[in-house]
Amino acid sequence: MSAPEDTLVMELPAGQVVIALRPDLAPEHVARVKELVRDGFYDGLAFHRVIDGFMAQTGCPQGTGTGGSGKNLKAEFSDTPFVRGTIGAARTQDPNSADSQWFICFGDASWLNRQYTVWGEVIEGMEAVDALRKAPASDPSGRVPDPDRIVSVKVQADAA
Repeated sequence: MSAPEDTLVMELPAGQVVIALRPDLAPEHVARVKELVRDGFYDGLAFHRVIDGFMAQTGCPQGTGTGGSGKNLKAEFSDTPFVRGTIGAARTQDPNSADSQWFICFGDASWLNRQYTVWGEVIEGMEAVDALRKAPASDPSGRVPDPDRIVSVKVQADAA
């Protein structure tokens, strides 16, 4: 189990998800995510892009995938593989464009290895992530018409 300061507790419609942060891999991303969590930034945001078998993405205040918090982060790539439960920073084509959006992998996504920043992993409650509404198979963009939303996210140390 990770230290309470490096653990997030996220409430989803289907249950609680516990996330171990990885400051050893991505100290700047972890610091920024904790800052946004403590500001309540993620509470109520949609999982706007959910592709069955691949990943669920959130962190856009507009719910469209086009927005962020307004602060880009430098890439912190590592050799940690993208597997089930891995959390990565979403970005544009520019490796240094990650902001507040992130995704949780449903399974192996090794083609993302060393190209996206890994900043955490789901250590409990992956079944609540699996239960998120998925995009229609006919929509390759992964847009979810009526997405599930994050109820709340807290740093475990603050929730005690």
